[in-house]
Amino acid sequence: DARRTPPAETEALLTEEGLGAEFVPARLGGRLTRADLLARALRPVFRRDVALGFGHGIISLFAAGAVWAQGDARQRQEMAGLLLGGGRATILHHELAHANAILRHEFTARQSPDGYRVGGRKDVIINARRAGLQVVYARTEPARGPRSHSVLLLDPARQDTAHLRHLPRVETSGMRGALFSGLEFTDCPVPADALVGSPGDGVGLALRAFQVNRSLICGVVTAAAGTVLHSAVRAATEDRAGPVARRWHKPLAGVFADLLACDAMATVVLRALSLLPASAHVLAAAVKYVVPDLLRENLEELATVLGARGHDHASPEYGALDKLVRDLPVAGLGHAGSASCQAVLVPQLRGLAERSWFVEQEPPPQLFAPRAELPDLDYSLLGIAGGGDFMAASLVASADRTAALRGPGAHLGALAGAFATELRTLREQCRRIPPGAAALNDPAVVRLSDRYARVAGAAAVLGTWEGQDGTDPFLTDPAWAVLALTRTGQRLNIPVPQLPDGVQDTVLGELLRRHREGRSCDLDALAYTP
Repeated sequence: DARRTPPAETEALLTEEGLGAEFVPARLGGRLTRADLLARALRPVFRRDVALGFGHGIISLFAAGAVWAQGDARQRQEMAGLLLGGGRATILHHELAHANAILRHEFTARQSPDGYRVGGRKDVIINARRAGLQVVYARTEPARGPRSHSVLLLDPARQDTAHLRHLPRVETSGMRGALFSGLEFTDCPVPADALVGSPGDGVGLALRAFQVNRSLICGVVTAAAGTVLHSAVRAATEDRAGPVARRWHKPLAGVFADLLACDAMATVVLRALSLLPASAHVLAAAVKYVVPDLLRENLEELATVLGARGHDHASPEYGALDKLVRDLPVAGLGHAGSASCQAVLVPQLRGLAERSWFVEQEPPPQLFAPRAELPDLDYSLLGIAGGGDFMAASLVASADRTAALRGPGAHLGALAGAFATELRTLREQCRRIPPGAAALNDPAVVRLSDRYARVAGAAAVLGTWEGQDGTDPFLTDPAWAVLALTRTGQRLNIPVPQLPDGVQDTVLGELLRRHREGRSCDLDALAYTP
């Protein structure tokens, strides 16, 4: 990272292990079946380096999503062959999820007798020089609208260099080990068979692929935050014979509970992409809105534990905090990413309040069961509008069931009831949202989308706790969910009961055990090598 150089030996190792196969559907010879299993496979990479995870990892999936959704047999085989052979693909998009600078400029493609002529320039594209295939979202209609863009699959080796110019590398503040540079097309000829799907399919394909991309980012970047949490525990326990100082109990246990909540949210939506593909788009946007905000807040809390050590660039034990703070915005976890998620949520709120909340049936239990079998991910089945709100239905059902709990679970029931009450309040407020695009410019309506997204996240935590099969005593215990939901309720400023005695100590005890045993800070608690 300090040298701004990709780690060549690590990239070679990942290529040898066949990382590219994780992004290729099993029916095409790869290992991609479900998005939640893909996140689990990628976490060891992101736990070490977000830039590596993007530059030698999921950016290829982001590019390939449109091809898996609507490419023809030749295009799918070409993409699969590239990734299975250790190559990379990149994406050229006017609103790519991973970097705010991508919002500038766009590409255009005008029809010609033998295909298309592509023009335009982008200054910041990851792997622009190293990619074996380029997936270009180009404007094919001058008027704005849902059919304004199309997708083209380009092979750089076949492009006329007289019409294509590689621009210099761009140094970014974060993800410094990734290679960003630009491309400029000048009336570049492209064959007709480069078109993915039909003319005008670009916006729909982007909305489908972004559901996977957004959810996957949340699932894997949480693992990077787990590395920072481990470093904070190390700082709080090293050279100390006795227990952790009392002043560090709240930030350490609280951040651990939040990371479990983030994993619950991401895992639920990643599973929903397979189980409930027609209606997962609402939850995908909500999770992508909530998780980055939680992670930023968590890093600020951990900075108080780490102190100056958290900004020691040269320290392998403590430098993860400073690096992740720089990496997150470049990874699409900044304000532009939040705004794009609100643009998905706000137009849906009134319809959901009128037709879905407190009416829809709860989702199947397989959504939350850790070992339940699910259908394979199929990009072509992902919906982009409508479909109801299964997470609101899950919250209502969870609140009804947990209201009858006694003992340690009674507090969880009270929390579930508080969030169900908040959803009822949101229903009345969202029914009054005026129709039309003006709602996106109304701060009061945008605030409703914020509150809704956090309520949906709380529903994911409740469903995940209820879905435990008893094999993990800690996850079966309600303590982690109680702490996570209490913190969420306090952020929303809704009335939640006082945290019971012993909850924080239980969560902290599990975190210390995982630190001693070298286990991850997510729902899987997998062993790893620091």
